[in-house]
Amino acid sequence: MLTSLRRKKMDPYKYRPDIVHEALRRIMDTRLCKAGRLHAVYIRTDEGVLIKVEPRATIPESLEKFCCMMSQLLQKFSIKSTGGRGSLLRVVKNPVAQHLPANSLKIGLSLSSQKAVDLRDYVHDVSDNANLVFVVGAMAHGRIESENVDDIISVSDYPLSAVVCLERISMALERKWNIL
Repeated sequence: MLTSLRRKKMDPYKYRPDIVHEALRRIMDTRLCKAGRLHAVYIRTDEGVLIKVEPRATIPESLEKFCCMMSQLLQKFSIKSTGGRGSLLRVVKNPVAQHLPANSLKIGLSLSSQKAVDLRDYVHDVSDNANLVFVVGAMAHGRIESENVDDIISVSDYPLSAVVCLERISMALERKWNIL
């Protein structure tokens, strides 16, 4: 895959579908998702394309099949379930805020944040009336855009992968909501 990106004169470190693939596979396999508490995952590409992933979507095991699925999605704007009962993935209009539930608290995770928190305590202290939205960078390099969040927190003194951040978020919310 890296060689095909290089052949097309594309920076392989800018296009890392492997990070998104692994992150989606992990988040869709959490107790949080299986309990119905994950309402959607949104992905924004470098080109600004916004993709909505439904929690009932099955992410292919192989990276190659995932890349094919994403390519098909970007061409057709939607991937439907085999039974035809709605879209599992679809391209939606920006901004993401118009797709979020009312009373959303958008929380960005960033190593550079001066606000270091224990994530379990942080989510425990948030009102049960708030809809929690986490913004996690699933990229090799770069930062999340701070104008898209209400709060930016750091959950570690060390750089963490998107997958580890998502696992921490899942475990903290599972504990908050007593999901076993």
